[in-house]
Amino acid sequence: MKQPVHVRNIQIGDGVPKICIPIVENTSDSILTAAKNVLMACPDIIEWRCDHFDQAEDPEAAQAVLKDLHEVLGDIPVLFTFRTAKEGGAKSISPASYQQLNCQVAENGLADLIDVEIFTGDDTVRSILDTAHRAGIPVVASSHNFQSTPTQEEILSILKKMDLMGADILKIAVMPQSRKDVVTLLSATEEMDRRTTRPLITMSMGPLGMISRLCGEVFGSSLTFGSVGKTSAPGQVSAKELANVLKLIHESMGN
Repeated sequence: MKQPVHVRNIQIGDGVPKICIPIVENTSDSILTAAKNVLMACPDIIEWRCDHFDQAEDPEAAQAVLKDLHEVLGDIPVLFTFRTAKEGGAKSISPASYQQLNCQVAENGLADLIDVEIFTGDDTVRSILDTAHRAGIPVVASSHNFQSTPTQEEILSILKKMDLMGADILKIAVMPQSRKDVVTLLSATEEMDRRTTRPLITMSMGPLGMISRLCGEVFGSSLTFGSVGKTSAPGQVSAKELANVLKLIHESMGN
């Protein structure tokens, strides 16, 4: 049985898949302006992509932005993410700096969820997981492949690693080279959904994989990313249109 993750007023892993809108601006002012704009789309969650921020590696500057974001967003949860360059992000960062940044954000309780790349190194991941959990903050373990789609067995192996390490939500994004690759991602999602009690976030990126962002509920994915203005990954759909499709699928399933 699924164990939804409760964050402020929402439950990830229960009901209609939640919509997360990323903010990918580089200055404090532009980040806050973007936050005000996305409010009109009524997102469930906002992801702040700190790797796009000019002062990304300064924990104090990042914490100041998070404080301001909460003032703008009110009860909308904030997912804090530093996406590294090796996984499609805007900047490179040393494992030590990555660990310090995420741990300080967690210790100060300024994020509602924290994204941790599962292949950063087991010691680094464990440190961030332990720090976040002591602070009562759920962790999204993530893995991104912008080149290809691994086999179903490899996708399952990555998700199992996240599960075993104690992440609260398991996320994987892959790039399809064919329609079959999209089916591989969806099939792996369905199988992992039967094997874990934790919520999943899975997606096949780019135009070819767009269907995976829409039909997640059918296969077991609990959250999808929509856009207002700038996107953070290929194939993201307008948040407003996405909400309509998710509602239609949910109602058609008799839920």
